[in-house]
Amino acid sequence: MALPAADRALREGRVLTIVALGSSSTEGSGASSPDHAYPARLEARLRVAMPGIALRVLNRGRGGEEVGQMLTRLDDEVLAERPDIVIWQAGANAVLQGMAPPVFRAAMAHGLARIQQAGADIVLMDNQRAPRILANPNHVVFEETMASLAADHHLPLFSRATLMRRWAEGGAAPTEFLVADGLHHNDRGYDCIAAALARGLIGALHPPAVMAGR
Repeated sequence: MALPAADRALREGRVLTIVALGSSSTEGSGASSPDHAYPARLEARLRVAMPGIALRVLNRGRGGEEVGQMLTRLDDEVLAERPDIVIWQAGANAVLQGMAPPVFRAAMAHGLARIQQAGADIVLMDNQRAPRILANPNHVVFEETMASLAADHHLPLFSRATLMRRWAEGGAAPTEFLVADGLHHNDRGYDCIAAALARGLIGALHPPAVMAGR
């Protein structure tokens, strides 16, 4: 994972700004409070791992949205914050609402180009392996589409699908990480997502030693 814009912010001593864009599993549906949504948990973990680094993680998730709706607020709610990193979670509502995969791909590609033109790093996040997602036979196509978008645009992909598949292979039941609706994460699920994402980001960032050691 390469994050040149974020590394530049650290070198220049600016506040590292991360914007989490997405739908309900970014907003935090199923969490006991906003502080347990993955963006809040991610910020808490990054602050512990990088003491002395000024950072903020902004939650720009909105439940029920598909990619076209996210694009309508990209300028005002995401790019206006001048993010160094945009973590973009998308695809679940496209699956649930029956969006055609080529339409999804084209809209995502348009949004990725806009974010890259603004100079931000991007991390893509694919769908959760949840019963309501897995019940749709098209869910695999959207997993493949996100992987293809990441490859085509030379972007890192944080694959929740792969991560949750590993949890299942380790014997964890879906109820350990999901609420009763069969779709959204519970507090433990969000924290585990944040922990895995934080490890990836920390491994890619290179904070100046003088700052990191304060």
